[in-house]
Amino acid sequence: MGRKNKEYSKNLHQQAFERLRDMQAFGVSKKESVVDGTSKDKIFAYKTYEAYWKHTKYFIKYVQEKHPECTTLKSAKQYMNEWLQMRTEEGKSSWTIHLEAKALGKLFGIDPSDENYFQPPKRERQKITRSRVDRVRDKHFSKSNNDELIKFCKGTGLRRSELLDLRGKDLITRTEIEAEISQFEKLQEEAHDPNRERRLDMLRDTRMFQGEYFTHVRCGKGGRVRMSPIIGPNAEQIIERMKNTAPEEKVWQHVSENADIHGYRAEYATAMYKAHARAIEDIPYDRVNKGTGRKFQGDVYVCRKDEAGRKLDKAAMLICSKALGHNRISVVADNYIRGL
Repeated sequence: MGRKNKEYSKNLHQQAFERLRDMQAFGVSKKESVVDGTSKDKIFAYKTYEAYWKHTKYFIKYVQEKHPECTTLKSAKQYMNEWLQMRTEEGKSSWTIHLEAKALGKLFGIDPSDENYFQPPKRERQKITRSRVDRVRDKHFSKSNNDELIKFCKGTGLRRSELLDLRGKDLITRTEIEAEISQFEKLQEEAHDPNRERRLDMLRDTRMFQGEYFTHVRCGKGGRVRMSPIIGPNAEQIIERMKNTAPEEKVWQHVSENADIHGYRAEYATAMYKAHARAIEDIPYDRVNKGTGRKFQGDVYVCRKDEAGRKLDKAAMLICSKALGHNRISVVADNYIRGL
């Protein structure tokens, strides 16, 4: 009675939740969506969705507290840059601000190239606070009690979520990989299958790596699948633990929240790089600058920003990037390779 003709009003929290929920496209090809122009309205990975929703809720809470008269997403959009500026002034890391800008850009359909897109502070190596210095939470983490976990992480390079998803069946040998490659190559001759081709490309990537054992990451960042080589002086211990875990059982039932997983990944990445990198002076001058006519080393990556001038082997960076589950070698240079 009386409500029949009244429009149901959803609060900001519900509006934002439904907007991001409707963008979920887990398992959909990002590359194909970019080509057909539909990627702007899609979120391709559950982890990305989780992160966007987490920071969107912070923004919604701010609007509800500071601008209670605002009841729609359309009207909340005007406070996006105001909130991001406040977060910057609060001292949030440039990495956090970048993530929050992307989350709200997705929520409101604002592209980074748009003139109204908030310009976060530049992300630089010296501003990365995690894993670089002792933190308060380190005081609550016993390295001796977690010795096996630390060694496992440094030898596999897995993310926290990947560690928690890892099962006994995810220990894979090179022999098994090569057998699957042979099987797929035969099938490819018979019929074209995009999913099979992606799987085959991932399997062939293992030929970049040394070693005989790999962890099968079934759902990494962005939903990507990969094989990461098991390396280092504790490889046998890691392999033994996985062999002693039943196929469907978790290798790790619990991973301490205080464990510096990113730091262990960085040590793994640095070890991978060192194992494959050539001396810079040994990399051939195989490219020619069209403007000057001078030869230069096409396989040499020159760092910028705070690491300006440092040179790295692109081929080794690519191997390292594949092992970590990243697509861009610049991510490896900026975040993982240390102490060379």
